[in-house]
Amino acid sequence: MSEYVEANYENAIIDLFQSNLGYDYAYGPNIERNFNSPLYDEILEESLRRLNPKAPYDAIQDALHKLRNFENGELVQKNAVFMDYLQNGVPVRYTEKGEERSALVYLVDYENIDKNSFIIANQWTVVENAEKRPDVIIFLNGLPVGVFELKSPSREETDASEAYLQLRNYMYDIPSLFIYNAILVMSD
Repeated sequence: MSEYVEANYENAIIDLFQSNLGYDYAYGPNIERNFNSPLYDEILEESLRRLNPKAPYDAIQDALHKLRNFENGELVQKNAVFMDYLQNGVPVRYTEKGEERSALVYLVDYENIDKNSFIIANQWTVVENAEKRPDVIIFLNGLPVGVFELKSPSREETDASEAYLQLRNYMYDIPSLFIYNAILVMSD
């Protein structure tokens, strides 16, 4: 019996999300993007425009700025702010006809799920304190809401604790990725 290597495991997870859940697939190295950001910016901006069709350009830009630039604070605090944005929308300010206005820019359409973008990506490089490439990332409207760290189930010397340690190292090396996460998955 051939060894079930990590790449096969990764491909099986990707296939599961594509075939059973209807996710689109993106191979990280093929995406032109800013490696200093964990966001899938092109999809994020397009999704915000699609989900908020009446929002003016400046409102969308303010939401994007807030999503890309969190105030100083601990990772847990930043994640709590993001979770509030995810559930309730991003409060924005913009000027219309010389008057300052405020609104909410929504990150997800909870009523019409098909209006959202669901992407599973592998080998998504993020460069911050170090260059790291988590195995699999789940994007909801361009936001990295899930991270999978996989270890080959056929390697007896490797177990879930190794995946846990790798995720902990990622939190130090690429903390910005974990601002947006609602789900961490480690598996052997």
